[in-house]
Amino acid sequence: MMMTMSILWEIGFMRPVRLWALLALPVLAVVYLVLIWLKRSKTRRQATNLDILFPRRSAWKRHVAVGAAILSLGSLTLAWAQPNGYVQVPRDRATIFLVIDVSRSMEATDVAPNRLQAAKDAATDFVNNLPKGFNASLVAFSGTASLLVPPTEDRGKITTAIAGLRVGPSTAIGEGIFTALDAISLIPPDPAFPDDPPGVAMVVLSDGASNLGRSSTAAAKQAKADGVAVSTIAFGTKDGYIPGPYGSRQSVPVEAGELKNIADASGGKAYSAGSLGQLREVYDNIAQTVGYEMQETEITARFVGFAVGFGLIAVLGAMSLAARWP
Repeated sequence: MMMTMSILWEIGFMRPVRLWALLALPVLAVVYLVLIWLKRSKTRRQATNLDILFPRRSAWKRHVAVGAAILSLGSLTLAWAQPNGYVQVPRDRATIFLVIDVSRSMEATDVAPNRLQAAKDAATDFVNNLPKGFNASLVAFSGTASLLVPPTEDRGKITTAIAGLRVGPSTAIGEGIFTALDAISLIPPDPAFPDDPPGVAMVVLSDGASNLGRSSTAAAKQAKADGVAVSTIAFGTKDGYIPGPYGSRQSVPVEAGELKNIADASGGKAYSAGSLGQLREVYDNIAQTVGYEMQETEITARFVGFAVGFGLIAVLGAMSLAARWP
């Protein structure tokens, strides 16, 4: 997946005083409406030259042509004011930490074939679709946390480690976050800008709440202090269960509360997914977030393009009306 789309978020103007010219547009619209009213106020029996040239059935074409012409003038006026805006542009480089829960509850089969295997599949796709130049790192946690792969551009190392994930007892979300934060120092410097701090994002996937280790709230606060937004994914459904003793079932419903608190405290976003398809959609959203950065740029060309488009509509409308002339 190549991420090349730019999305406009805010607009400002380098020459805002020129926007006063927009006042001419409502004046033109009023003049046009007055002319229509004057025309309609005439007796229906009196045929005017305008009626002959432009039959009544073509009125909508006149309205479209005039409206498009006014909009074209408006777009040109906005372009004349030299608009600038913040757009999303692809990042050249960043590091993504994947922090994945491998506690025993991840064996629940409410997500086919089970939560862990579905998490593996989606994480593999996510890593493989990261832009070239991005580093990725993998941390797994159950009762303890382990840095399985330090930050690297080698996608093969990451995907191999993801495929080898195995479950363990207990859940220590805080430990997983702290372990990833400790690994920031291992990020290789950008060859082009070796002195610049690395751009870092973190994704934590889990199905439950912590029952061991350091506080996840403290970890989230440390992440925010380090400038790392933590996106969380609560993965699973309320119907999940794993085998218990003597053939019983142990309920392991997904618990999203702690994960949402982590996202809120760190400045990230909290997501939920109850299927592999939903999980892939979440990863796509995260990829858009971490794969872009906001940059200010002049966007005059956009408004010139709008003006050309509206102008073309106006011209086509006028040509259609002219084709009816005798």
